[in-house]
Amino acid sequence: MKTLHFDCFAGISGDMALGALVDLGVNPDTLRRELEKLGLSGWALEFFPDERGGITGTHAVVHINGRTDHLAADEDGAHEHSHEHTHGHPHDHSHEHTHEHPHDHVHHHAHDGGEGGHHRHNSWKEIRGVIEASGISAGAKKRALDIFTRIARAEAQVHGTAADEVSFHEVGAMDSIIDIVGTAIGLDLLQPDRITCGEIELGGGMVKCAHGLLPVPAPATLILVRGLPVKTGGYNKEMTTPTGAAILAASVDEFINTGNFKEIKTGYGIGTRKMERPNLLRISLREEAPSGGAEQPWKTEELVLLETNIDDMTGEALGFLMERLFEAGALDVTLNPCVMKKSRPGTLVSVLVPPAKLDSLRRLLFELSSTIGFREIPIRRLSLRREESIRSGAFGEAREKTVFYGGKPLRSKIEFEDRARVAREGGLSLMEAERLIAGRGSSERDTGQSPAGPCAEGPAR
Repeated sequence: MKTLHFDCFAGISGDMALGALVDLGVNPDTLRRELEKLGLSGWALEFFPDERGGITGTHAVVHINGRTDHLAADEDGAHEHSHEHTHGHPHDHSHEHTHEHPHDHVHHHAHDGGEGGHHRHNSWKEIRGVIEASGISAGAKKRALDIFTRIARAEAQVHGTAADEVSFHEVGAMDSIIDIVGTAIGLDLLQPDRITCGEIELGGGMVKCAHGLLPVPAPATLILVRGLPVKTGGYNKEMTTPTGAAILAASVDEFINTGNFKEIKTGYGIGTRKMERPNLLRISLREEAPSGGAEQPWKTEELVLLETNIDDMTGEALGFLMERLFEAGALDVTLNPCVMKKSRPGTLVSVLVPPAKLDSLRRLLFELSSTIGFREIPIRRLSLRREESIRSGAFGEAREKTVFYGGKPLRSKIEFEDRARVAREGGLSLMEAERLIAGRGSSERDTGQSPAGPCAEGPAR
């Protein structure tokens, strides 16, 4: 399985992600051609080799109307954003950090029109329209919209406004579009089977922004990394930007700190700062492999189990809760009867959650159930590989799932919905329908039990 792994030991930003993807092998000319499908003008994207701490990589720079991100280096190599605006109102964000990011550019008040009486694609609503109308691939479009939506919602929450009202300075909006859409295009071009990430370094110290002098992480970043494994204090600067946090939240399938794999290729995205510790983002292409070189017969996942006891919800309400939890990304939801304090009958609600979905499922439990608290238990899940195939015959088509122990087929089963359809149409029992679909005939006695032993079924042919 080809895995793309983010190693954010020095944080992540949009420009570092772009640089790392190109360093990993994404063709910069292809990336620019795809970005041109947005139909926007006044930008240029440059990639050049650079190094930090003796490690070489690729530095990505976005030029807007001939200017380079409006960055002025300070004495320690950090940068202050000193955007030159023509909007007729002051910009009071002044982050000291490596990269441009939307936190610096987001505003939640009316603009006076600036030069020419209008802005170009400032608001999230306008930016969304540009991306939706573009000719970029469906996969890149979906990811870019997801990343931007997360940023807009986080900023809206910080400022107490609606997401569609979140707007960016004109230069900041263009910068963010290139960083975010460019990263989405790069990931789509690489087409990994899955994306993983380790702990995310957020940095430390204080950051100066519109909300005053605040500790790192900035408010929007803190919202965006909810439910994700993070660490702080490795650097005394802001290291993960809202754009970087949103890229990870929208893209990572699993957050892991250890693993067994074969390294295929590594790319480094170079940050702007020159510090004692290298300001780099590392991205790796890996082929997952078990320890010792032997093929693991199962997949191991680090998940979280949410549990709560409820004694004051109806069966209908619990059923609706289960439905919504599955829609929000729960891997499994079970409702088990239990006896609570004062001998009250209740229901134990158990929800198996991938770390990337943790925050949204926490919110749903609080909003849609009567619980005032629940338990969170780190849990490891081992599962076997499954493959689906189609059986065809006089009955039509039926789906069959086969479970594998390593490379060996272990057992197969016809999907219930297809067995039930064939049974209804032919006036058969479920077991007779299964034998018909599987081509075993009907000579075996219908006992209501599967006629095959646990290892008797091979894959469909």
